[in-house]
Order: sequence, then structure tokens, then C-alpha cells
Amino acid sequence: MVVGLREFALRTGDGSPALDESNGEELMHVQPSVAVALSDRSVESPGTLYITSRKLIWLSDADVAKGYAVDFLSISLHAVSRDPQTYPSPCIYTQIEVVEDEDEDDEDDTESTGVLDLSKIREMRLVPSDSTQLDTLFDVFCECAELNPEPVEEEEEESGHNWVFSADQMVVGGGGEEDAEWQISQSPTSVIGHSNGDESIAQPMLELQINDQRFDDAEEMVHESEAKDH
Repeated sequence: MVVGLREFALRTGDGSPALDESNGEELMHVQPSVAVALSDRSVESPGTLYITSRKLIWLSDADVAKGYAVDFLSISLHAVSRDPQTYPSPCIYTQIEVVEDEDEDDEDDTESTGVLDLSKIREMRLVPSDSTQLDTLFDVFCECAELNPEPVEEEEEESGHNWVFSADQMVVGGGGEEDAEWQISQSPTSVIGHSNGDESIAQPMLELQINDQRFDDAEEMVHESEAKDH
């Protein structure tokens, strides 16, 4: 489920964000003096950027009740931007996944009323006062993104099949001496795919190949018999 950008105001006594430590969330990096710009809005006053193993958290220095957070699972792209024609200040540019709304006029209504709907924000720029930290921030972003891989949908697991099989899956239901010639080498270098563990598909494919070979054997026997008759 896509969560997108949201408000965040949970601070501890020292002003740092409250983390979900019981579920393994860890603080990975802290970058002070970072301004934030949401979508095409003006840049906001600087705050502190906290990068955790789960999400980005930006807390305003001027307003202790103001802050934003977005999970890494909701960040579809992040990049370093140094081109002044793209944006006047060097920054980390991010794209955020949002829940698609059937009523496309809602975003226009939000812009006309001036009320900020965070759930519709698709772009966020993080502008550190020290631009030399951009590469460090980018590296931390990459590290945390790897800690949060895109989950595989259950429907994809059930319906998606790769029609190339690994060695152990091609020997489904076999194992006898008569099937020994059909066993593919199980060397890791020869494994070229998988069938998501679906034996119902692997077995017919295996039987088809075996039957094809048996037909070839039968033809060879016929040719040998004809040769003897001549």
C-alpha cells in the first residue's frame, strides 16, 4: 500500500524524531541545515534531515510542530541535482508514489485553495546548506533503499511464471535410473532460471521433453530394423 508523504511531529525530549525501534528502525544519518521544497512550492525554512533505515524525516527548526516523513518504499526515484537550469540550488531530488485518485480535479482544487494535501505531493527537493554533502546523502539514500526492496505482490507470485527452469526443478518426480539422462547438471553455472517453485508447470514440461526423446528412440529402432532387413 502506497503511503506517500505525510506529516510527522513525533519528537523525543532532545528534539530528535521518535523511531519505531521495536520493529528494528535505526537512525542512519543526520544532516542539519536542510531546506525542503515540496512540488513546485517555494523552499521552506531550514530544518534537520533524519534518515532512518525505514524512512526520511524532515523536522523544521523554526516550528517544532512541523515535520514531514516518507517511507523509502514510497520513494520511486532519488537523484543528485546540480543543474541550475533545473533547480537554482544543488539538491537531492526525489519522486514520491501517491495513491491514484479517480477524480483528477482534486489536485487542481488543492492548488486553487492553497491548502497543502501531502498525499498528492509527487516531488520533494532536499536542499542542504552545505552542497558538498550531496554525495554523502545520496550514498545513504542508496543504502537505505536497498534495505527496503519493493515487496512482491501475492497475485504476481501466484500468476507469474518464468518458463525457464533450474536443474533441480527439471527433475520433478524423477530420480529413477531410467530418468538419469534427463537430469541437467546442477552446477550453479548452468542454472539459468526458475519456475517460482510451481511443480505443476515443471512436470508437464519435463514429460514433454522425455516423450520427445522416446519418439526419437523409436525412430532409431525402426531405422535399425530396416537396415537389417536389407
